[in-house]
Amino acid sequence: MRTPLTLRAAGYVDVDAGEIVSPAVVHVADGVIVGVGGDGPPDAEVIDLGDAILLPGLMDMEVNLLMGGRGENPGLSQVQDDPPTRTLRAVGNARRTLRAGFTTVRNLGLFVKTGGYLLDVALGKAIDAGWIEGPRVIPAGHAITPTGGHLDPTMFAAFMPGALELTIEEGIANGVDEIRKAVRYQIKHGAQLIKVCVSGGVMSLTGEAGAQHYSDEELRAIVDEAHRRGLRVAAHTHGAEAVKHAVACGIDCIEHGFLMDDEAIQMLVDNDRFLVTTRRLAQAMDVSKAPKALQDKAAEMFPKAETSIKAAYEAGVKIAVGTDAPAIPHGRNADELVTLVEWGMPPDAVLRAATVVAADLVRMPNLGRIAEGYLADVIAVPGDPLADITVTQRVNFVMKGGKVFKDDANKD
Repeated sequence: MRTPLTLRAAGYVDVDAGEIVSPAVVHVADGVIVGVGGDGPPDAEVIDLGDAILLPGLMDMEVNLLMGGRGENPGLSQVQDDPPTRTLRAVGNARRTLRAGFTTVRNLGLFVKTGGYLLDVALGKAIDAGWIEGPRVIPAGHAITPTGGHLDPTMFAAFMPGALELTIEEGIANGVDEIRKAVRYQIKHGAQLIKVCVSGGVMSLTGEAGAQHYSDEELRAIVDEAHRRGLRVAAHTHGAEAVKHAVACGIDCIEHGFLMDDEAIQMLVDNDRFLVTTRRLAQAMDVSKAPKALQDKAAEMFPKAETSIKAAYEAGVKIAVGTDAPAIPHGRNADELVTLVEWGMPPDAVLRAATVVAADLVRMPNLGRIAEGYLADVIAVPGDPLADITVTQRVNFVMKGGKVFKDDANKD
């Protein structure tokens, strides 16, 4: 058994009420919050965080820890990096993400040659075993996409045909039978959700970003396979019509949705579906070295990201925070929260999107609050995030599952 801990700070955020409760006294034992306020275990070690404000551990619902980071050549890494290199790179990305205050993430879809191995599943197992530091990883395995679709690596096809051909097991699936096999393979090897590309994307040579990739029959097959096994389906989707078809076919969560119209947004509300944000990349992603066709798509789409997220919030869509890192750098995940506030979401709603709504999305009701009985994922920031959301970019204390991974406030 670990020594019980008591955290003391100036206050903590009650994410449901959207207010600061002062002072903060949080008692932790065996990885769980066993009390808030009052007296804790008599043998508890006290960690005094001074003027800091406590928050539940933040959650990022779209990352790819296997990509991005130091030493990567974005243009060539998909053909240069073998699975061990990619996995070792993820170790640093996972550590940076955790130390930024994000204690739980969804890793949304490998789209590289791995021989079928689900590297994000292995990464999550290593983190859970305590071999390396990182957030909890909810892995999707390989993203499911049609030949020539978004996340089928198309950038080499024009000058090096066959350079990066992926298998059904690695997510390239056409027609109902192949799709069922691809989904079943991910589940067999440990995927905890399924990622599918319903429409094109900005940074891929797949034609219009909003165009629907899969037929409705194919989408229903994906949903059928996943739901019968108790897994949710996340869909990379930009176009309004593609969003409508995805929702009608039973998909649980829309990633991005930059081009949604009012009808698509209302369908999300009426069907109780989720939207994952990824808006910071529209502000900060450097596309200057991308092919002109991709730069043109970005110039058209990125301005629409602001209006669509504001409309979705005002309509009452269930919004969860996601960054699409490394579209923004790993460890800069809180930049997403800042952008959402700048674009019209109130800070308390943004904090709920990064905590309780995200916990609902991943069906982990014991995460997302500082309350008795919840897992002890607690972070500290140097100020009130309800008044200044940018303090979430300066996390100085991180606890995950009752273990302290960062404590800059008490450095010797």
